[in-house]
Amino acid sequence: MLSTHLFLRVTLLLFMLCAPGGVLLSEQGATVLITGANRGIGLALAGEFSRAGYQVIGTARSPDKAVELKALGARVEQLDVTDQASVDAMAARLAGVAIDFLVNNAGIKGQEGGLADLDVNRMDVVLNVNTLGPLRVIQALFDNVQTSEKKVVANISSMMGSMEMNTWGCCLGYRASKSALNSFTKTLSVDYADQGLVFVTLHPGYVQTDMNDGKGNITPAQSAAGLFRVISGLKASDNGHFYNYDGKEMPW
Repeated sequence: MLSTHLFLRVTLLLFMLCAPGGVLLSEQGATVLITGANRGIGLALAGEFSRAGYQVIGTARSPDKAVELKALGARVEQLDVTDQASVDAMAARLAGVAIDFLVNNAGIKGQEGGLADLDVNRMDVVLNVNTLGPLRVIQALFDNVQTSEKKVVANISSMMGSMEMNTWGCCLGYRASKSALNSFTKTLSVDYADQGLVFVTLHPGYVQTDMNDGKGNITPAQSAAGLFRVISGLKASDNGHFYNYDGKEMPW
């Protein structure tokens, strides 16, 4: 039987080896890139990864204003996901940098209301940010992810992108943008499964952010803590799945 002293030493060693979410410290040299990391969920998620010892790259449209992100020790990159030149410039700066976890978080709410309130000519704005934005980033940084150890792409979607969970309507543009995001994520999960890449979409919860006008039932910190546990623990068998921030499976 182990002595009390030896038991305590073994327990301490196990504690030191394990990070939040059960991620080993030997895996924490990994690099994560988070878009839209200057505020809200993105900033909180950057904090989770930073405190756990990951190398964090956070993007912002105006890096000079990303004071809190810089305070985390993150590398801050300028990025406008709607501007192909901006995306390409960032990719050039990151050439040769292995990105274990690519988290597409940048997004906007767009128009609310139903058909009577919809300006079809403005739908391209929300689609450009929420759908085409992540696609541009994935395409530009594909080699960075593919050459990494983890090879994870996590797209922050929403339960409002779920066809099965659409029981109350509203927000045509936002729903369409997130449904399209879900669709291409699932497609990429099939296209690159044999190369070991992991593509998932995640619902962050109903979060108290500027996008929701401060409304919600969880804080950005609570959402980020859950998202961190899910993302950092992703494995090959998770490829092509849609998860809630608490790890529960979401219907497409």
